[in-house]
Amino acid sequence: MTDQHTDSTRAVVDNDVSLDTGGAGDLHVVKRRGRTGSTIRSIIKHILMVAAALLMIYPLLWMLVSSFRPTDEIFRDSGLLLTGLHVENYTEGWNALQYPFSRYLINSVILVLGCILGNVISCSLAAYAFARLKFKFKNIFFAIMLLTIMLPMHVIIVPQYIMFSQFGWVNTFLPLILPKLLATDAFFVFLMVQFIRGLPKELDEAARIDGCGHWRIFFNVIMPLMTPAIATTVIFTFIWTWNDFFSSLIYLTKPDMFTVPIALKSFLDSTGGSNWGAMFAMSIVSLIPVFLVFLFGQRFLIRGIATTGIK
Repeated sequence: MTDQHTDSTRAVVDNDVSLDTGGAGDLHVVKRRGRTGSTIRSIIKHILMVAAALLMIYPLLWMLVSSFRPTDEIFRDSGLLLTGLHVENYTEGWNALQYPFSRYLINSVILVLGCILGNVISCSLAAYAFARLKFKFKNIFFAIMLLTIMLPMHVIIVPQYIMFSQFGWVNTFLPLILPKLLATDAFFVFLMVQFIRGLPKELDEAARIDGCGHWRIFFNVIMPLMTPAIATTVIFTFIWTWNDFFSSLIYLTKPDMFTVPIALKSFLDSTGGSNWGAMFAMSIVSLIPVFLVFLFGQRFLIRGIATTGIK
């Protein structure tokens, strides 16, 4: 009787062990299938991302390839394969207009530096006032400032042109630079306000105990901590000003004052004699500063946007 009971117990235990072993094997198979499915999904996702990236960058690659093709062959082939290097487009494009292309690059650099300096100084001062100072109707003025972001530039361009024309500032950089000294770019003011509000007020109080006024607090305490926001302002101002065509076209009509966008437009001829090869070549040259600024300032740009609460 005891032997029969022992045999039954062993059979039950062996059955349980076999069930446990089978369950562990099934679990292992499920895990392997899960990892395989996750790997396949990841591969498909990366393939789709690469395909989308190539689709978006194709026009730029085509322009780069076309800058090394003769003008009469540019629109015959939409592919990216080169049969030869027609580097004459760069030499011809550099000297094709009334002035060397370096003249237009220098004009754009002067305009960009002036706008960057104006935005950094004026917008940071206005942001400090909105973020730290207490004055009457501050919230109302801040709301009005934000509303100007939604105001199209084309609404005010005519009265501005009349005013600057009466001042005799047409064909100078003053109409394009002077407004930046008055904190007219509300986006950068808002960005810096958000950043300053994230700084502890104890820093201001400690500086005030040491005898610092608002000017010293701003320049010695706040400004050194605003590097990400200032870098973001510099990068955006550079890109927007460098690529600005409309404002430059309105105020700069003399060839010696042309900026890069207007100079590129000069390669196009309404009669059909456009020098596309030279224009594409100079377009590539004009894109190099933008790529370099974005490449070296990308980490500051990410930090600046991430720390200002802009999602």
